[in-house]
Amino acid sequence: MHCLAGLDTVTSGQIYLDETEITGLKDKKLTRLRRDRIGFIFQAFNLLPTLNAIENITLPMDIAGRKPDQPWLDRVVETVGLAERLKHRPTQLSGGQQQRVAVARALAARPEIIFGDEPTGNLDSRAGAEVLGFLRRSVDDLGQTIVMVTHDPVAASYADRVLYLADGRIVDEMHQPTAEQVLDRMKDFDARGRTS
Repeated sequence: MHCLAGLDTVTSGQIYLDETEITGLKDKKLTRLRRDRIGFIFQAFNLLPTLNAIENITLPMDIAGRKPDQPWLDRVVETVGLAERLKHRPTQLSGGQQQRVAVARALAARPEIIFGDEPTGNLDSRAGAEVLGFLRRSVDDLGQTIVMVTHDPVAASYADRVLYLADGRIVDEMHQPTAEQVLDRMKDFDARGRTS
């Protein structure tokens, strides 16, 4: 996922974001592309401790010198349930609330593609379902692309397509998955791994 997002370099091959080949970009252009066209939801949050929640959410836009679309920002904040915690710094937030800030930061600038590493891993089931539903609507209504890494069959069931990886290779795929189908396939892979 880090290679796809231009955070790590590849040893071979090419990666394109729309018509832009990112593997050949110089550092400055790659940084600008990530800032302007890609959103990230990191498992480790990557929040700045000196900034409060709203400042962490708008940081990528602030760096780019862009003003947030206030109605959209309000909708994102409402969806992730942070309206009452915007003035709190990360140390004053629970792990789940910090994850919500990370999700809101990724969505706030309406990037073309969002990469999520277990984006609901620290949320309770209700908050996780709200965030996944919002990500799903972002795809359906706004044409955004979400690439998510998860071990959660429920989270995977929100996707149009699930790719199964083993040892760095795609070993299977599923279209229009349900949580039950994803879980069954995961069990199949687990059983095969124990017998081989």
